[in-house]
Amino acid sequence: MYELAIVAFFGILGIASTKLHTEEFTAASRKIGDRMGKLWDIAHQGMRENRFLRAEKALLTILKIDEKNAAAYNRLGILYAKQKEYRDAIDCFEIASSIEATPSSLHNLGLIYYETENYEKAGIAFEAALKLEESLAARHVAYAKVNEKLGNEKLMFEALKRAVELEPNKETYTLLLRAYEERDMQDKADEIAKKLKRLIVPAGRSRRILRPRKVVI
Repeated sequence: MYELAIVAFFGILGIASTKLHTEEFTAASRKIGDRMGKLWDIAHQGMRENRFLRAEKALLTILKIDEKNAAAYNRLGILYAKQKEYRDAIDCFEIASSIEATPSSLHNLGLIYYETENYEKAGIAFEAALKLEESLAARHVAYAKVNEKLGNEKLMFEALKRAVELEPNKETYTLLLRAYEERDMQDKADEIAKKLKRLIVPAGRSRRILRPRKVVI
């Protein structure tokens, strides 16, 4: 009986110890979560107020805690881009995309490549973003602009036409109209001009492109 009592005692002790460790782990996780939340608040506030050093320190601290936090790398890339530190911005967006390829991170990467006149890489990034999300006219407009730089007029017109299909508004029609006019394609330009003239914008509403968060342009 005595031996059974000892075994039972250690069994209870083991259960109590496991429970204690679980509670400690939960408490630690909660503390880390709270700290991460505060750091994100500091980063967002710093970005809003253009206190870039404060925002950068908060984001770098987040990455020390979670080195594979794609959102932090993406936000850090935006911060560097605002300061025209394009090389650092590219590094951040590339890392973010390698961890978790999202339409936003790829689009931002494309914008930075476009800004630094690396049009081939910009085209690759925009195309990758479109494969993940092609329902935003702004993504097609960006793809059209980079293909214009690369001299790929066929792809440029396809992208502009798709932007018009997705969001037939004054902005998209105007971009397509100018593209036709600049290439002396007057018949096509006249056709778009008529559609643009007939375009009615409801009172009190602005039918503009719903743009993803921009970095540079």
